[in-house]
Amino acid sequence: MKTQSLLRSAKLVIIMALVLLSSCKSEYEKVESRELASGKIVNEIFLGLELGMDKKKFYETCWDLNKQGVLSNGPGELSIEYNAELPSGNPAKMRFYPKFEDDKIYMMPVEFTYEGWAPWNEELAVEKLREDVVAFYEQWFGPGFFEVTNEDKTQIVFVKIDGNRRIRVFKKHESVVRAEIMDLKFKKEQAKKPA
Repeated sequence: MKTQSLLRSAKLVIIMALVLLSSCKSEYEKVESRELASGKIVNEIFLGLELGMDKKKFYETCWDLNKQGVLSNGPGELSIEYNAELPSGNPAKMRFYPKFEDDKIYMMPVEFTYEGWAPWNEELAVEKLREDVVAFYEQWFGPGFFEVTNEDKTQIVFVKIDGNRRIRVFKKHESVVRAEIMDLKFKKEQAKKPA
């Protein structure tokens, strides 16, 4: 009888510990764990580009979009430019170029700037651009972005996780908003590899 009672007590303690541990997780950690555990694979980036796409296919897709006038060369050496129609109606440039591992895309960094940005133009402030980019991405990727901040709210990131795909949107500096579309499964696998 005492053994059964001890087993029940031990099980109860374990269950309570698990509940406490799971309640200590941040909203971000809960969403990431849930989405990765779902087994859902979402590789869509935008404009026909995908996570896991090989370099050759990436260049072919961009070349085809360039011939159609959808994409052009950006101002940097490795920069592709897209004229984004943001929900505010303010014209913006979207510049991107993927990061590859084993010749496959695992992350797509993207930078947005309003075309008429100037430090004195409050209508085109970076905080408004960040809101605009989140609204733009909600049109492309659906709702579900949530805010993640540090304790003093000096760093604000909007995040959406669908299965393996994580999208982050944040202020890079006074005129640029950066977005990163990443394969979380790839990131977790890389973290497990010995250094």
